[in-house]
Amino acid sequence: MTEAKKTWSDRFDTSLHPAIAVFNASIGFDIELIEYDITGSVAHAQMLAHTGIISAEEGEILVQGLEQVRQEYREGNFHPGVEDEDVHFAVEKRLTAIVGDVGKKLHTGRSRNDQVGTDIRLYLRDKIRGIQQQLRDFQQVLLTHAENHVETLIPGYTHLQRAQPISLAHHLMAYFQMAQRDYERLDDVYKRTNTSPLGCGALAGTTFPIDRHFSANLLGFDRLYQNSLDGVSDRDFAIEFSAAASLIMVHLSRLSEEMIFWASKEFSFITLRDSCATGSSIMPQKKNPDIPELVRGKTGRVFGHLQGLLVLMKGLPLAYNKDLQDDKEGLFDTVKTVQGCLEAMTILLGEGIEFRTQRLEEAVNEDFSNATDVADYLASKGVPFREAYNLVGKVVKTSLAADKLLKDLTMDEWKALHPAFEEDIYQAIAPKQVVAARNSYGGTGFEQVKLAIAEAQNLLTNS
Repeated sequence: MTEAKKTWSDRFDTSLHPAIAVFNASIGFDIELIEYDITGSVAHAQMLAHTGIISAEEGEILVQGLEQVRQEYREGNFHPGVEDEDVHFAVEKRLTAIVGDVGKKLHTGRSRNDQVGTDIRLYLRDKIRGIQQQLRDFQQVLLTHAENHVETLIPGYTHLQRAQPISLAHHLMAYFQMAQRDYERLDDVYKRTNTSPLGCGALAGTTFPIDRHFSANLLGFDRLYQNSLDGVSDRDFAIEFSAAASLIMVHLSRLSEEMIFWASKEFSFITLRDSCATGSSIMPQKKNPDIPELVRGKTGRVFGHLQGLLVLMKGLPLAYNKDLQDDKEGLFDTVKTVQGCLEAMTILLGEGIEFRTQRLEEAVNEDFSNATDVADYLASKGVPFREAYNLVGKVVKTSLAADKLLKDLTMDEWKALHPAFEEDIYQAIAPKQVVAARNSYGGTGFEQVKLAIAEAQNLLTNS
């Protein structure tokens, strides 16, 4: 059977080698763009009619035909294959089969180069808004836990060593703030994504009297590419998105790492509910934190896609090159991975964990994380801080040797260390007081945490 001619095949005497046809085709993955391709083509057809390049009747025929293609795809009755090469040819081919020769006018004043650039931007801006809503959902579950645990204490760590006790709400709100930066970064990426390359042609624009502003307005773009070479070859927005997505994954992975620790017997800060944990095939006692482990693992693939895009772009001369066909699979996978991880972590936080408050209370009473407060206490009595710091270091050393905590020292022992110590030292180093006293703006003091929660509530309510 003779292979149907490609759109470009009159320049060639023979058809592609079958293996090369498969290698060259992108329909296997760019079918993801079909709805966006149709939307962009509808706007292009309306622009052609608006400018008189085609008649109003022809424009209407094209729009109706494109919407029929869309409906056929949604109903599962349109199945493009390798012979269609890519989603753009597939849609145009099906359109022409439906409406006849007028379908061949759709591509007037347009190249696949500006067409695919338009499709990707329509796709990505849609996904950005969806991911932003997922970030809001993630922030809400963090905020709900924070509201319930303002005065629940948890050991704070530096270098993964016990440092100072903090409010559990304060700890969780740190991730709220990370997610807020992620949200704001995506807003910035959206601005540069929402720029129309439609009408840039293959690289140099077109001789037809098109109206790029008209089609851009129909598609909701905020601005146009001002240079046609740049318009068809720019993928900065995709790299920026991948970088923003990588940071989202960094934050999810950091939280995942902590939750894996917290769920272990050694920490026992949280209990995993059955709905969000799995077991072992050989050890019946196990309850595994698979969700945070998977999120931590999937972070690497998102990083890899970012690196892939950077390497893809670094050596490309202007303007369009076939290398850019490889911008899509990694981008699509990044979107799906971030979406899946945000959903899973939101469910885990919302439904899959329970904080073991009694264990947390024990944890903040079994270490020397109140040592800084002893130094602060002496400094408040007029002892130079560095002198107080060195004295407390010796206190900790001798207490460890005696197998005692600071709270176990007698008043005589305190007085022997320094005459400035009074009975109020016990209150000063009580964990709740240690936390409450850190009332500087942004600190872990309960009043500051309540303020942070109120500001976060206002942010979510008004966003």
